[in-house]
Amino acid sequence: MRASLIFIISFAAATQVHAYPEFQKFVTANSGRPVNCALCHANHDGPEGTAPGQIGRLTPVEQAELGRARAALEAGANVNSPILNAFGNHIIDRLGKKKFLELRVAPAELAKLLPADSDLDGDGIPDVQEYLEGTNPLDKNDGNPWRLFQNNFKRNFAQIMLTLAATVAGLYALRHFLRGFAIATRSHDESEES
Repeated sequence: MRASLIFIISFAAATQVHAYPEFQKFVTANSGRPVNCALCHANHDGPEGTAPGQIGRLTPVEQAELGRARAALEAGANVNSPILNAFGNHIIDRLGKKKFLELRVAPAELAKLLPADSDLDGDGIPDVQEYLEGTNPLDKNDGNPWRLFQNNFKRNFAQIMLTLAATVAGLYALRHFLRGFAIATRSHDESEES
Protein backbone atom coordinates (compact mmCIF):
# COMPACT_ATOMS: atom_id res chain seq x y z
CA MET A 1 0.00 0.00 0.00
CA ARG A 2 2.73 2.43 1.00
CA ALA A 3 4.75 1.62 -2.16
CA SER A 4 1.66 2.30 -4.30
CA LEU A 5 1.12 5.65 -2.61
CA ILE A 6 4.77 6.63 -3.17
CA PHE A 7 4.50 5.61 -6.85
CA ILE A 8 1.32 7.66 -7.33
CA ILE A 9 2.85 10.73 -5.66
CA SER A 10 6.06 10.33 -7.71
CA PHE A 11 4.09 9.96 -10.93
CA ALA A 12 1.96 13.03 -10.17
CA ALA A 13 5.05 15.08 -9.34
CA ALA A 14 6.82 13.91 -12.50
CA THR A 15 3.85 14.77 -14.70
CA GLN A 16 3.50 18.37 -13.60
CA VAL A 17 3.73 20.53 -16.68
CA HIS A 18 6.57 23.02 -16.88
CA ALA A 19 6.14 25.04 -20.05
CA TYR A 20 7.72 28.47 -20.19
CA PRO A 21 5.89 30.67 -22.70
CA GLU A 22 8.03 33.72 -21.85
CA PHE A 23 10.67 32.52 -24.31
CA GLN A 24 8.13 31.89 -27.06
CA LYS A 25 6.60 35.35 -26.52
CA PHE A 26 10.03 36.99 -26.62
CA VAL A 27 11.03 35.26 -29.88
CA THR A 28 7.70 36.15 -31.51
CA ALA A 29 7.97 39.80 -30.43
CA ASN A 30 11.68 40.05 -31.33
CA SER A 31 11.51 38.35 -34.72
CA GLY A 32 7.99 39.19 -35.86
CA ARG A 33 7.54 35.53 -36.75
CA PRO A 34 4.97 33.25 -35.14
CA VAL A 35 6.79 30.60 -33.12
CA ASN A 36 5.23 27.56 -31.49
CA CYS A 37 6.48 25.33 -28.71
CA ALA A 38 8.46 23.19 -31.18
CA LEU A 39 11.26 25.73 -30.89
CA CYS A 40 12.35 23.79 -27.77
CA HIS A 41 9.78 21.03 -27.22
CA ALA A 42 9.32 17.67 -28.92
CA ASN A 43 5.68 18.51 -29.66
CA HIS A 44 4.54 21.78 -31.26
CA ASP A 45 1.75 22.06 -28.65
CA GLY A 46 4.19 21.90 -25.73
CA PRO A 47 4.68 19.31 -23.01
CA GLU A 48 1.11 18.87 -21.79
CA GLY A 49 -1.11 16.30 -23.46
CA THR A 50 -1.13 12.74 -24.71
CA ALA A 51 0.41 13.18 -28.18
CA PRO A 52 3.91 11.92 -28.99
CA GLY A 53 6.51 13.97 -27.13
CA GLN A 54 4.03 15.02 -24.46
CA ILE A 55 3.91 13.98 -20.82
CA GLY A 56 0.73 11.89 -21.10
CA ARG A 57 2.41 9.60 -23.66
CA LEU A 58 5.67 8.95 -21.79
CA THR A 59 6.69 5.43 -20.85
CA PRO A 60 8.00 4.73 -17.33
CA VAL A 61 11.57 4.84 -18.69
CA GLU A 62 10.89 8.22 -20.32
CA GLN A 63 9.27 9.43 -17.06
CA ALA A 64 12.50 8.55 -15.26
CA GLU A 65 14.55 10.37 -17.92
CA LEU A 66 12.27 13.40 -17.56
CA GLY A 67 12.87 13.37 -13.81
CA ARG A 68 16.65 13.28 -14.34
CA ALA A 69 16.43 16.17 -16.82
CA ARG A 70 14.35 18.25 -14.43
CA ALA A 71 16.88 17.61 -11.66
CA ALA A 72 19.76 18.90 -13.83
CA LEU A 73 20.07 22.16 -11.94
CA GLU A 74 23.63 22.87 -13.00
CA ALA A 75 25.17 23.04 -16.48
CA GLY A 76 26.82 20.05 -18.12
CA ALA A 77 24.41 17.35 -16.96
CA ASN A 78 24.01 15.93 -20.49
CA VAL A 79 20.21 15.91 -20.34
CA ASN A 80 17.91 14.04 -22.67
CA SER A 81 14.40 15.08 -21.73
CA PRO A 82 11.77 13.23 -23.78
CA ILE A 83 9.54 16.32 -23.87
CA LEU A 84 12.29 18.57 -25.27
CA ASN A 85 13.84 18.51 -28.72
CA ALA A 86 17.61 18.67 -29.30
CA PHE A 87 17.65 22.48 -28.98
CA GLY A 88 15.71 22.42 -25.70
CA ASN A 89 18.00 19.75 -24.29
CA HIS A 90 21.01 21.74 -25.52
CA ILE A 91 19.82 24.80 -23.59
CA ILE A 92 19.36 22.86 -20.34
CA ASP A 93 22.69 21.08 -20.81
CA ARG A 94 24.56 24.35 -21.40
CA LEU A 95 22.87 26.44 -18.71
CA GLY A 96 21.34 24.05 -16.22
CA LYS A 97 17.71 24.15 -15.12
CA LYS A 98 18.40 26.68 -12.36
CA LYS A 99 19.89 29.33 -14.69
CA PHE A 100 17.23 28.63 -17.32
CA LEU A 101 14.45 29.32 -14.78
CA GLU A 102 16.16 32.56 -13.75
CA LEU A 103 16.05 33.70 -17.40
CA ARG A 104 12.24 33.54 -17.52
CA VAL A 105 12.16 37.20 -16.43
CA ALA A 106 14.70 38.17 -19.12
CA PRO A 107 14.41 35.77 -22.07
CA ALA A 108 16.65 37.96 -24.24
CA GLU A 109 19.57 37.03 -21.97
CA LEU A 110 19.35 33.44 -23.20
CA ALA A 111 20.98 34.51 -26.47
CA LYS A 112 23.95 35.93 -24.57
CA LEU A 113 24.53 32.75 -22.58
CA LEU A 114 24.33 30.14 -25.33
CA PRO A 115 27.55 29.33 -27.18
CA ALA A 116 27.93 31.50 -30.28
CA ASP A 117 29.51 28.65 -32.26
CA SER A 118 26.71 26.12 -31.71
CA ASP A 119 24.88 25.17 -34.92
CA LEU A 120 22.79 22.05 -34.30
CA ASP A 121 21.36 21.82 -37.84
CA GLY A 122 24.64 22.63 -39.61
CA ASP A 123 23.16 25.36 -41.82
CA GLY A 124 25.89 27.86 -40.98
CA ILE A 125 23.60 30.05 -38.87
CA PRO A 126 24.37 29.85 -35.14
CA ASP A 127 21.57 28.55 -32.90
CA VAL A 128 21.63 31.84 -30.99
CA GLN A 129 20.88 33.77 -34.19
CA GLU A 130 18.09 31.36 -35.09
CA TYR A 131 16.59 31.81 -31.60
CA LEU A 132 16.59 35.60 -32.07
CA GLU A 133 15.24 35.40 -35.64
CA GLY A 134 12.51 32.88 -34.79
CA THR A 135 13.79 30.23 -37.19
CA ASN A 136 14.15 26.54 -36.35
CA PRO A 137 17.66 25.74 -35.08
CA LEU A 138 17.06 22.07 -35.99
CA ASP A 139 15.99 22.60 -39.63
CA LYS A 140 18.80 23.40 -42.07
CA ASN A 141 16.26 24.76 -44.56
CA ASP A 142 14.72 27.25 -42.13
CA GLY A 143 16.71 30.42 -41.64
CA ASN A 144 17.38 33.88 -42.98
CA PRO A 145 17.28 33.31 -46.77
CA TRP A 146 20.22 35.59 -47.54
CA ARG A 147 22.41 33.95 -44.86
CA LEU A 148 21.41 30.48 -46.05
CA PHE A 149 22.36 31.48 -49.62
CA GLN A 150 25.73 32.86 -48.50
CA ASN A 151 26.53 29.83 -46.38
CA ASN A 152 25.49 27.38 -49.09
CA PHE A 153 27.48 29.33 -51.69
CA LYS A 154 30.62 29.18 -49.52
CA ARG A 155 30.06 25.52 -48.71
CA ASN A 156 29.55 24.57 -52.37
CA PHE A 157 31.98 27.04 -53.97
CA ALA A 158 34.21 24.35 -55.51
CA GLN A 159 31.24 22.55 -57.07
CA ILE A 160 29.82 25.80 -58.39
CA MET A 161 33.16 26.74 -59.99
CA LEU A 162 33.56 23.29 -61.56
CA THR A 163 30.02 23.42 -62.93
CA LEU A 164 30.62 26.90 -64.31
CA ALA A 165 33.90 25.83 -65.93
CA ALA A 166 32.27 22.73 -67.46
CA THR A 167 29.41 24.86 -68.79
CA VAL A 168 31.77 27.42 -70.36
CA ALA A 169 33.90 24.64 -71.89
CA GLY A 170 30.78 22.91 -73.20
CA LEU A 171 29.47 26.12 -74.77
CA TYR A 172 32.90 26.81 -76.31
CA ALA A 173 33.02 23.30 -77.79
CA LEU A 174 29.44 23.56 -79.03
CA ARG A 175 30.20 26.89 -80.72
CA HIS A 176 33.19 25.41 -82.57
CA PHE A 177 31.26 22.27 -83.47
CA LEU A 178 28.44 24.35 -84.97
CA ARG A 179 30.93 26.56 -86.80
CA GLY A 180 32.66 23.47 -88.22
CA PHE A 181 29.31 22.00 -89.18
CA ALA A 182 28.35 25.24 -90.96
CA ILE A 183 31.68 25.30 -92.86
CA ALA A 184 31.30 21.64 -93.84
CA THR A 185 27.72 22.22 -94.99
CA ARG A 186 28.76 25.31 -96.98
CA SER A 187 31.65 23.41 -98.61
CA HIS A 188 29.33 20.53 -99.45
CA ASP A 189 26.74 22.91 -100.98
CA GLU A 190 29.43 24.71 -103.03
CA SER A 191 30.82 21.43 -104.38
CA GLU A 192 27.33 20.32 -105.44
CA GLU A 193 26.78 23.61 -107.28
CA SER A 194 29.98 23.31 -109.29
